[in-house]
Amino acid sequence: MQEEIFGPILPVLPYTSLKSVIDYINDRPRPLALYVFTRDRHMSDTVIAHTRSGGVTVNDCALHVAQHDLPFGGTGNSGMGHYHGMEGFIEFSKLRPVFHQAPLSSTAALTPPYGALAARVYQAIKKFPWLS
Repeated sequence: MQEEIFGPILPVLPYTSLKSVIDYINDRPRPLALYVFTRDRHMSDTVIAHTRSGGVTVNDCALHVAQHDLPFGGTGNSGMGHYHGMEGFIEFSKLRPVFHQAPLSSTAALTPPYGALAARVYQAIKKFPWLS
């Protein structure tokens, strides 16, 4: 259990307190996935709330990666991002935003060279000290 496990091995570690489980998880690099086995909803919610990991599955492990409606991916040392379904498409796509300014732009009056209209507006503003 010194390296990341990519095989049909599921380590089972005994524990004496929920705090020791949470401390054990948090004292190591963030896991790619976290599998919590318990019938106690409060216990699973506590583990999920107090740890950081990739995806989480409660009371199963084999079907975690098969849930194509849920993104799969890690965090930290286990990688970043989400894979599967729409999230996977977005993760591996590079959106290329393109902005086209309209031919008549209201911002054109704000850029040099300033014309006669800008000079008239400036002269009008100078007449009101509270505007300048």
